[in-house]
Amino acid sequence: MLEVTGLHVAYGGIQAVRSITFHVNQGEMVALIGANGAGKTTTLKAIARVIDAVGGDVHFCGEKIDRLAPHDIIRRGIALVPEGRGVFPRLSVAENLAMGAFVRDDKAAIAADLAKVYGYFPRLKERESQLAGTLSGGEQQMLAIGRALMSRPKMLLLDEPSMGLAPIMVQKIFEVVRAVAADGMTILLIEQNAKLALESSQRAYVMESGEITVHGDSAQLLDDPKVRAAYLGE
Repeated sequence: MLEVTGLHVAYGGIQAVRSITFHVNQGEMVALIGANGAGKTTTLKAIARVIDAVGGDVHFCGEKIDRLAPHDIIRRGIALVPEGRGVFPRLSVAENLAMGAFVRDDKAAIAADLAKVYGYFPRLKERESQLAGTLSGGEQQMLAIGRALMSRPKMLLLDEPSMGLAPIMVQKIFEVVRAVAADGMTILLIEQNAKLALESSQRAYVMESGEITVHGDSAQLLDDPKVRAAYLGE
């Protein structure tokens, strides 16, 4: 479904991503793990066209998309849930979710998807008239994921969904992420908790200093002594 070939991203003279190549198949959850500064978030931003790549190709569902505008990326079916959530703090929960559907005009289907999001996250339904800026961090993360789902994407890009959250909220967020995946959503996941990322995904890539150094089935990487020593604290 997603094919990234030779992706290269630089900030000034700093090479943040160095000609990486990877793929995500339809219906998979694939994790991208690595230390802070490895280039993971930059990779997602380049796919979503939030930033420009200086080289390489990105194909999605057979179409070359690496020169499209960000709103066209959304229309093609890719939704980014950014690091830090990025909710609209002065809009209500309901208004934030409506913003997620801004590229759509199918009112009946939008209403059905809103009900589905509230089914995943009942707490959002309880707070639908509350300003997003007054929500807890975990509730804002729920809202960010829900907003992305409202675009009815074919693929979710999740950037650090557990960052800064209490363990019980991380558990709840990942229960929903797994449920969304079980419903057939394709997911590319960046997650600081490498163990959680590998336990949740089918395949994974390890990034170091802007390069992919290891890849394979997540279960195998969980048992890899080098991965365990570097990222699982063992």
